[in-house]
Amino acid sequence: MVALSPLRSFFPRLREHLIALTGWRRDLLAVAAGSASVMAFAPIFIWPLLFLTLPVFLWLIDSSKGWRSAGRAGFFFGFGFFFFSLFWIGEAFLVEAERFAFLLPLAITLLPAGLALYWAAAAAIARKIWPTGLARIFLFALTLAAAEWLRGHLFTGLPWNLLGYALTFPLPLMQAASLVGVYGLTAIAALIFTAPLVVLADARDTERRATPIALGIAVVPLVLLYAWGAYRLTTPTADVAGINLRIVQPSVPQREKWMAEHQRRIFADHLTLSHTDEHGAIDGAANITHIIWPEAAMPFLPLEHNEALTAIADMLPDGAYLATGALRREMIDKSGARLPLDAHRLYNGILVFDTKGSLVSTYDKIHLVPFGEYLPADPILTALGLKKLTHGQGAFTPGEAPRKLLPVPGWPSTLGLVCYEALFPGAVVQSGERPDAILNVTNDGWFGNTSGPRQHFHQTRVRAVEEGVPVVRAANNGISAIIDPYGRAEKILDLNVRGVIDGRLPVAAGATYYSLFGDWILLGIICAYGVITVMLPRR
Repeated sequence: MVALSPLRSFFPRLREHLIALTGWRRDLLAVAAGSASVMAFAPIFIWPLLFLTLPVFLWLIDSSKGWRSAGRAGFFFGFGFFFFSLFWIGEAFLVEAERFAFLLPLAITLLPAGLALYWAAAAAIARKIWPTGLARIFLFALTLAAAEWLRGHLFTGLPWNLLGYALTFPLPLMQAASLVGVYGLTAIAALIFTAPLVVLADARDTERRATPIALGIAVVPLVLLYAWGAYRLTTPTADVAGINLRIVQPSVPQREKWMAEHQRRIFADHLTLSHTDEHGAIDGAANITHIIWPEAAMPFLPLEHNEALTAIADMLPDGAYLATGALRREMIDKSGARLPLDAHRLYNGILVFDTKGSLVSTYDKIHLVPFGEYLPADPILTALGLKKLTHGQGAFTPGEAPRKLLPVPGWPSTLGLVCYEALFPGAVVQSGERPDAILNVTNDGWFGNTSGPRQHFHQTRVRAVEEGVPVVRAANNGISAIIDPYGRAEKILDLNVRGVIDGRLPVAAGATYYSLFGDWILLGIICAYGVITVMLPRR
């Protein structure tokens, strides 16, 4: 035991050294710890780093002289985290650099700063009622989990890189999302990554007791979650009979996408790939029942081009269907009256066509991207000269909410999701009718060869696990995949690869706990943390 005492004394000395920092050094520590935390997420997944960085966050609150100082620490920690989580957004402003590059510095700083306010609020509120000992660790986890839930819901929400995603790699750990969802995993992660180092640093005369407490809080939950996930992955899987998929990934450079001189070539390339198997051989889509094209696959309004509809009909083999991301315009109101030009409604969604080129069903995206598909406070920002990033005049119109199922002939019940709609835990299924599959079309070509598309893909995999249903994902530049209800990518096309995926549709798993109870599970965890926070000081 004597040999271990220098190591045990290291943690209290580390804590004392860090909390002694003041001024810009303290702010820099917060930014550095927050920035390093990003490496815990896709595509790097070095999540043990959080055992070091989250205790720094708590110690900064510990050493704060009041709630304002704690909020400042939370803001700088959050800014570092969100800046490196979302830096890839700047790529979108370089697609048409001559129009939007001047906004890049604002985009990559203001958005992280805005999101950092959630963590600033969590730190400030926690500091107002800051207890001692173990209780403060539970309070810290409670306020951070609540802040993350609010970040995913307020002002349209942006639940990108929620803290719980650190506990979704490797695949056995991801299975816990079927129990508590990624918001529940956020509450768990905030506790188990913070506690060990804080407990050891708090130890003075109780070193022998501190070590098992620290290890118990961290190791036991991780072992249990991993073991349960490994067991869940032994469940037998199967494919839906009679469905043969072909997912087309054309990998069109985003800058060329909406140039008039490239439109015919891009459309023709989709048609050609649809008749090409995954080995590059022309097969006329023989035996394929469903062809999937990505978001806004056709750089025009297909319903207004009879030539395109005829080409689609000629491309589809007998009995097959095309499900494609596409734009459509509504020029007639519900009464049948023709709308004036400035009242036309533009939708971004999914269209399903049959072998006659006839429209079978539609889904219109209901969760639009701020500044990408519409401008918040449109009249004010438009007057200032700002425009949305996506092609077309005016804002997109959101589809009808709550989200309904998308009828796809020959498929089991299907839910359509466009692009980042797959980010929102607990908000995927809205109509009350459980789907057996999710069809997700997206275009990550805006964001280049960065961590953004890879994080987007990983978070989509977690939706499959949360809901217990497979995801068929078609992306313009990648990552396209067939994902089973356990998050396994059965077939995959990586970033910037032109080609197709041929595969089968996996059978859905049974309803998960999270699909049944949603974020009520998070509320239960938060309430438990609150009770523990109150009870521990009394002991």
